[in-house]
Amino acid sequence: MLVNVYTLKKPTFKAEAQSVNLKTAVGELTILRGHRPYLTFLREGPVKILNKNGKVSILEASNGILEVLPGNRVNILLS
Repeated sequence: MLVNVYTLKKPTFKAEAQSVNLKTAVGELTILRGHRPYLTFLREGPVKILNKNGKVSILEASNGILEVLPGNRVNILLS
């Protein structure tokens, strides 16, 4: 799935990923390929992105929005 991370100023991260793990307003969530469309607020905490080669990238989120779109696309908007 294609994961894009944006801040208010610019795109900061783009990668093909196996999974994304993060904290939402209702608890911890892992997004995998084929996940249903979803929109939620993020809580403060790490955003862990596992790429296709098994490498984990960790970004820190303070506030933001998670958007899962059809076609295996994930957008993460961070403030």
